Amino acid sequence: MFFRTSLTLAACLLALSSPVSATPAHAFAFGKPAAASLATRTIEIVMGDMNFDPKAIQVKAGETIRFVLVNKGQLLHEFNLGDAAMHASHQQEMLQMQQSGMLTPTGMKEMSHDMAGRDHAAMGHGMKHDDPNSVLVEPGKTAELTWTFSNATALEFACNIPGHYQVGMVGKLTVSQ
Repeated sequence: MFFRTSLTLAACLLALSSPVSATPAHAFAFGKPAAASLATRTIEIVMGDMNFDPKAIQVKAGETIRFVLVNKGQLLHEFNLGDAAMHASHQQEMLQMQQSGMLTPTGMKEMSHDMAGRDHAAMGHGMKHDDPNSVLVEPGKTAELTWTFSNATALEFACNIPGHYQVGMVGKLTVSQ
């Protein structure tokens, strides 16, 4: 009896100490993240100090694209899929991270071990950079993001680090039928 009660108590304490997310999982009208093994095509995007090459990409609805992101610049950059309104909202979050000192010109403080990959989430102060449609790439590093596009639409891929989008670090992504 004592053993069963102890196990029950331990399970309750574990459940109470586990982090709970109050926000629902991200849903995107234009698609969803996918495993790299499902990619039907790979597109390499080079990040310069304030530009993307190429500046425009065309994909088809239903296609799964593996984006290989190469940062040849001297600054931290972001690759974020979305529309202009999503980028404007995300830019505010990135500005808060910069103002808090968490976002630096070349990296992020208190970042997870997988900074160059998709999971760079736990940064304290309630701020996260863990959106599945986004990846940060440090100078001289390469990262990947694989995405399945669900329907025809006009999107942008952008760097939302404060000031980068405004000086032209944005490209057009057209999803056709």
